Amino acid sequence: MLLLLLAYAAQRDVDPDRLCRLAGLDRQRLSPGRELKASPEQVNRLWENAAALSGDPLFGLHFGASSQLAALGVVGALIGTSDTVGAAVSQVCTMTGLFTSLFTIDAELNTKHFTMHFRPAAGVDSAAPAFRHMIDFFMAFAVHELDGLLWTKVIPDAVYTVHSATLEPALEQVFRCRPLLRKDKYALRFPRALWDERILTADYEMQALHLQQVQALLGQKPGLGEFGTKVYAFLMANAYLGLLSLEALAAGFNLSGRSLQRRLKNEGTGYQEIADQVRRSLAESYLGAGTYPIKEISGLLGYNEVSAFTRAFKKWTGTTPAGYRN
Repeated sequence: MLLLLLAYAAQRDVDPDRLCRLAGLDRQRLSPGRELKASPEQVNRLWENAAALSGDPLFGLHFGASSQLAALGVVGALIGTSDTVGAAVSQVCTMTGLFTSLFTIDAELNTKHFTMHFRPAAGVDSAAPAFRHMIDFFMAFAVHELDGLLWTKVIPDAVYTVHSATLEPALEQVFRCRPLLRKDKYALRFPRALWDERILTADYEMQALHLQQVQALLGQKPGLGEFGTKVYAFLMANAYLGLLSLEALAAGFNLSGRSLQRRLKNEGTGYQEIADQVRRSLAESYLGAGTYPIKEISGLLGYNEVSAFTRAFKKWTGTTPAGYRN
């Protein structure tokens, strides 16, 4: 997410190098397939300075409105291949924890409407830049994510958000309706008929493949505790970036690397053990799909040599990648 934030900042004529310097981040260590290593405080400073340097207090909102489904990686692909809007919304609600621990999303359905509630996590500072811009991002993304994938334009019946009245015109432009400003409520309400609207890019076979990659989200991974399961799922959903480093993973949970390791240790596991489980699960999915060369799979999983991948896979399964595929 932070790499995409920097790319969007560049489109807004904000120098990514300057943003990184102000946040205390080393831009030179960035490369394709690697996520930023950032502490919670650095993430806050990144969002805060992006808004300040762009002159846009709604930077996160506009970022979300302009983002494509690809911004959510395999979860975005899963949304785009869903059968209906309701199915896509359900996927978003289930998998929000893969991208942030600052809030959750749930859907409420009745005969006239369905409502997406964005609920701040307990103890979260709702005034912090990371929270404000992230929740704006996801609310705007929820309205715009299916643009071009439906026969109809997505227009909410009501939008509840926490912002100054001076920002109301800009909010209305993004949300396509006049927002209802509240002190502590974040929600989007849509017509009930939209829930059953068919998605034009629905693809059962592709969705089945994407579901294999995020199947850990549907239940607890054997041998892992509650937090370990969240870590496993987060790594799985962000695997399109390459396997996240410990520091990048910790930033996604608003923790330091040491704190994340300590929480995992309390459950009897650690980052490396979970990372290996993710590699195995992804390897089995890619090999089972039959469309990826073994050398490419090896690279996707972070191995410099096919031989190293082969040894690891044989240790996990008792057979070679080629043997597993056959």
